[in-house]
Amino acid sequence: MKSIILVLATLLIFILTQIINLPSRETKSSSSEQYTIVIHAGAGTISKDLPDSVKEDYFTSLETALRLGRDLLEQGTASIDVVEKVVNYLEDDPRFNAGKGAVYTSAGTHELDASIMDGKNLAAGAVSAVKLIKNPVSLARLVMENTPHILLTAEGAEAFGKKMNVKFEDAEYFNTEKRYLQWQKELEKSKQGTVGCVALDKHGNLAAATSTGGLTNKLPGRVGDTPIIGAGNYANNNTCAVSGTGKGEQFIRHMAAFNISALMEYKNYSLEQAANEVVHELFNPGDGGVIAVDKNGSSAMVFNTPGMFRGVANSEGLFEVKIWE
Repeated sequence: MKSIILVLATLLIFILTQIINLPSRETKSSSSEQYTIVIHAGAGTISKDLPDSVKEDYFTSLETALRLGRDLLEQGTASIDVVEKVVNYLEDDPRFNAGKGAVYTSAGTHELDASIMDGKNLAAGAVSAVKLIKNPVSLARLVMENTPHILLTAEGAEAFGKKMNVKFEDAEYFNTEKRYLQWQKELEKSKQGTVGCVALDKHGNLAAATSTGGLTNKLPGRVGDTPIIGAGNYANNNTCAVSGTGKGEQFIRHMAAFNISALMEYKNYSLEQAANEVVHELFNPGDGGVIAVDKNGSSAMVFNTPGMFRGVANSEGLFEVKIWE
């Protein structure tokens, strides 16, 4: 009997010891002070002979957008909110081919595309061929958060926008003299002026948002890579967040944004290696470029065009905007 009691006592002591030594089940926060943001506002043939005043205007717009995103990240704002707000700013700036500055279709209209993705849970939303939505990327987010779908298009997307009380504008709002002259003279039939933002926030979450007016003189109804998740926009906390700009058909053929993530996940490429592989090996010269940030805060801005409007900032004090190499 004593031996049985001794065994039970020993067993009880062992169990209590194991319970005491069990790791806590409380979820540990992944919060840190680290963050990174990268923006782009189009890639293509950007002349270095632009008047100094025009160059300054572009740099000012890029710096303002980048500072907006950096300050939000510094405050601890979630990356999904940051990328939306930054792209909203770029959509409202007529210098860039998104929102207010959207190019004309061959029919003399405007058709806007946008998408947004949350790397935390792979949630995504997109809209395409909308004509009267002031900020398409915000409607894309509403698709993500308020429907079981990912992509809504044309009249269906705008009907949903009315239900969600998003800001509409008359068609004239999107008219700008610069874009009108481009269309009239057909000077830029392959204009690559998409805008985008990728970010890693202090909570360790990645997000990407992209918005565009598409190609100058495109056929009505043409949809490029921007609203296609995995082509021109992608975010996954396991790897990276990517936004592309350039010839959308090429981004779709190669599923460029997802391909960068896949090279990192399945081949252990660094972010820079993966971005270079896609842009310089899969694309043809002049096809465009990408911006990206990985889960560790590293950034990449890779393009094979003469220039790309771009900027990067992070928690270590980096803050720069560039157009050319």
